[in-house]
Amino acid sequence: MQDFVFCLGVSAPFPTLSPPYRPQEKEIKSLIAEIENLKNPVILDYSLGLGEMLEENTKLKYRLNVLKRSLQEEEGKVGSSMININQRLQNIFSAAIKLAYPHFESPPLAVTPSQHARFGDYQCNSAMAMSQQLKAKGEKINPVEIAKQIINSIPKNDIIEKVDIAGPGFINVHLNKEFVSKLLTDLLVNGVQPPLVGPKRKVVVDFSSPNIAKEMHVGHLRSTIIGDSMCRLFEFVGYDVLRLNHVGDWGTQFGMLIAHLQDKFPDYLFVSPPIGDLQAFYKESKKRFDEEEAFKKRAYECVVQLQSHNPEIIKAWNLICDVSRKEFQKIYDCLDIKLIERGESYYQDMMVDVVKLFEEKGMTQLDEGRKIVFPPGCSLPLTIEKSDGGYTYDTSDLAALRQRIFDEKADMIIYVVDNGQSVHFQTIFAAAQMIGWYDPEKIRVEHAGFGVVLGEDKKKFKTRSGETVRLIDLLNEGLKRSMEKLLAKERDKVLTPDELKAAKEAVAFGCIKYADLSHNRTNDYIFSFDKMLDDRGNTAAYLLYAFTRIRSITRLANIDDVTLQKAARETTILLNHDKEWKLGKCILRFPEIINKILDDLYLHSLCDYLFELATTFTEFYDNCYCVEKDRQTGDVIKVNMWRMLLCDATAAVMAKSFAILGIKPVQKM
Repeated sequence: MQDFVFCLGVSAPFPTLSPPYRPQEKEIKSLIAEIENLKNPVILDYSLGLGEMLEENTKLKYRLNVLKRSLQEEEGKVGSSMININQRLQNIFSAAIKLAYPHFESPPLAVTPSQHARFGDYQCNSAMAMSQQLKAKGEKINPVEIAKQIINSIPKNDIIEKVDIAGPGFINVHLNKEFVSKLLTDLLVNGVQPPLVGPKRKVVVDFSSPNIAKEMHVGHLRSTIIGDSMCRLFEFVGYDVLRLNHVGDWGTQFGMLIAHLQDKFPDYLFVSPPIGDLQAFYKESKKRFDEEEAFKKRAYECVVQLQSHNPEIIKAWNLICDVSRKEFQKIYDCLDIKLIERGESYYQDMMVDVVKLFEEKGMTQLDEGRKIVFPPGCSLPLTIEKSDGGYTYDTSDLAALRQRIFDEKADMIIYVVDNGQSVHFQTIFAAAQMIGWYDPEKIRVEHAGFGVVLGEDKKKFKTRSGETVRLIDLLNEGLKRSMEKLLAKERDKVLTPDELKAAKEAVAFGCIKYADLSHNRTNDYIFSFDKMLDDRGNTAAYLLYAFTRIRSITRLANIDDVTLQKAARETTILLNHDKEWKLGKCILRFPEIINKILDDLYLHSLCDYLFELATTFTEFYDNCYCVEKDRQTGDVIKVNMWRMLLCDATAAVMAKSFAILGIKPVQKM
């Protein structure tokens, strides 16, 4: 039976890729298990003769090598993608568990970064969970024994230096320093690249969505900031992203606005009306609508003419929309937001088909003249046609979803809308699935909800007079507070006027964005300029200052970009000091964070990571000399280039993180 020992081939490097798993990987694991069965005398099929077993083993080994080569060729396509170390370890331990326990159905897989250096760099905690599952089936196996079997089955790889068992069965993983050093070099040479995320996807993100003829207020802040950052993340990993602004540009309110426009500016068809304050214009028309019966009747007539696409009424509607668009754009320019407007009006002609399709499927019910749809598992119905034949938000949202599925051919559709709309979207999605528009296993349709913005009194954020805070006023206040902060630090004495202006905007808008994104989006958060402009703790102010300081290290050492790039290619990054090692590992957790956010859409994870990276860098810089200077003259006498490269790698990852969050750092602050 010795002939079977050398045939296994598991000692060869086991190629692994980040998810989604390649079909080859799954088959490789299956083949390895088959070869293991042929090796193991306990489970050997003795009905086969020795020659037949040798032939079967040879065939399996051949298939295994063909698949490995195929997977290695595909892995070669990875190019400059950053490696998710956690996922790579999960792949390795998944293979090890399958080898050690081939008949264990759906074994639990848990690999996490270690919380303490004495427990290694990562931990695999699967053994305890496996022991519990086996115990439930009547098999008692000590988790330590399971851990030993897993360790003995780990395929040869270049990432793990050693493993050991701690406590009741924790497997401590110690990474190979040469492997980590090489990944850091790859990062510096190739730039900060996204991890592997599978095939390119078409993503539609619906966010911001203010109402025409109303000013954007603080309530629109979260959707705009969160939605933009999600788009930036999807764009970073190479997805085809459609950023949609589903503005409220249709409905009965336009009847009163158009009627008021006709009265106030009767020559609007020939002379552009000077509507300076659209909010005041809206209030005037609403007052007349509530108090003047004749005006109210004419407003309804204007709605009918609008829906009939009367040219003169359409022009009035466009004029009102254009005034709003200009005001919205001021906000978007400040926050550097890019959007394509597709309001409710875009889907008007599609609503007839929506109602018709539900009727043809026999899914509608009549309720006091209304046509309603009751999706399974939902407590409330959707009204897809009113008793007067008009359509509703439900009809509009169904039409929009259908268009995005069938016309845009989206693989992912994300709605960044407040938590108050969660039941509505659950019902819309359930109706779309009920009628067969999409399979949630194939198309990801998700409501990324968020909490409200609170004032420091923990009540809804409002002005002192009790009115909703206008977003433009909030941004202007941010600029004012930011400048005060910079002047208090006497930055006006070292920065040029242009540099000071750039710093003011970077701090103001960066702090507002980061304060939002650094909180779990599903929770409410307290808006406080004092907290967000504090340069201590997890704030954009602290991180922007930290980033500027890191960037200045190479400048103070008189090292230019060309020298750094040459060093990145030629210098080995040493990781012998504890703080070097800690920083190197932290830098390389970036792709892990990216993959996590792609799964759960919680951007605060990136903020937490960014803060951890900045504080880890501070520990490193306080303990490891990057540049050594003469104490008397201040002249540079020695540059530890591998540490300068760690500085550069930290800054590169911070810069990419800022870009995803929509924050613009500046060279000087």
